[in-house]
Amino acid sequence: MTQPFVRGLDTRNPDQDVFFMRQALALAEGALYVPSPNPRVGCLIVREGQVLSQGATQVVGSHHAEIMALNDMKAKGLIAQGATVYVTLEPCSHHGRTPPCVDSLIAAQPKRVVFAHFDPNPSVAGRGMRALREAGIEVNVGVCADLALELNPGFVSRMTRGMPYVWMKAAVSLDGRTALNNGVSQWITGPEARADGHHWRARSCVVLTGIGTVRADNPKMNVRHVVTPRQPKRAVIDPGFEIAEDAAVLAGGDAFVFVGDSNPDKAARLAARGVQVVCVPEAAAPQAGQARRRIDMRAMMQWLAAQGHNEIHCEAGSGLNGALLDAGCVDELLVYMAPMLLGEGRSMAQLPVLTKLEGAKRFEFTEVKQLGTDIRVRARLPERWRELMQSIHLIESHTGKVQ
Repeated sequence: MTQPFVRGLDTRNPDQDVFFMRQALALAEGALYVPSPNPRVGCLIVREGQVLSQGATQVVGSHHAEIMALNDMKAKGLIAQGATVYVTLEPCSHHGRTPPCVDSLIAAQPKRVVFAHFDPNPSVAGRGMRALREAGIEVNVGVCADLALELNPGFVSRMTRGMPYVWMKAAVSLDGRTALNNGVSQWITGPEARADGHHWRARSCVVLTGIGTVRADNPKMNVRHVVTPRQPKRAVIDPGFEIAEDAAVLAGGDAFVFVGDSNPDKAARLAARGVQVVCVPEAAAPQAGQARRRIDMRAMMQWLAAQGHNEIHCEAGSGLNGALLDAGCVDELLVYMAPMLLGEGRSMAQLPVLTKLEGAKRFEFTEVKQLGTDIRVRARLPERWRELMQSIHLIESHTGKVQ
């Protein structure tokens, strides 16, 4: 008998679906930087408590996780007939860049298919489950759905809300300062925190900043401290189209500049270098005392979603951070906090002055992790996350839970 990759649980153990789904999720997480704009998906094929094959979604246009696992079985001279397939997302049932995975699974004739949650893509949305059941294959859905959503919040958000999932990254002191009054900020946090920040850049589709940060620091905004097969695109919000054409963030092209003012000649020169200039409507008239014009942040995010971008990593100054928060475009905060006090300095976000606590933007802590001498705090909008969770179970409520 072929030796398994992993020795599993006894098949009579009712917790085995969770056990193997967690392994499939680990495979998907191992491909975190790879498949954008496709979701990260992992797949295991198991018989009698033993893992026979495994796979994860590859670069866009290549094989999905189910096909990788089936090909792995074929290479070993094994068959999936009568086995159980664990996959972290409902198998696709439409022709996209690749053929439907559900057809290959049906042809392989497993006994069961277990997946974490429904695919929110309207082209799938329960059709994969129905095709499997019509072929006589037992289906179980909803195993580790909450963990699976953690891997693909942007994909689910784009499919259900028409918006990407946005996290705002900031490095701050204990008293919430991101820089001294003179702008000096390098370095508030240590090397471990900075490397972790590059992990979050690497998993995103787009790294977003503002013209103020570009002028002050001339950053590259690329991934350097972790190994990744794919660099995210870079984007600059620049209402007045002031960006220098030799700015480091534009080097190598594959970047966006979101502007309010058009300059066809400058846009054409940048386009020749692979930089796309996108005109976005302006937001409402600036409030009294507001120094800079603002483009419509929601319109910009909708444009990014329409282009297939799932997750946006924002690293910017307090002005842009405040504008994104004020427009309701930030889903999660990614705050790296150093054990120091800076006193007077620049804040994380410029927000309107409140007179009542009821008006505060309230987030929910989801993780605190130590990185060297610093800590990373994650906090998300609880109502936004609940919406995403409900969206991946919505089909289940209409069709009845499949056990």
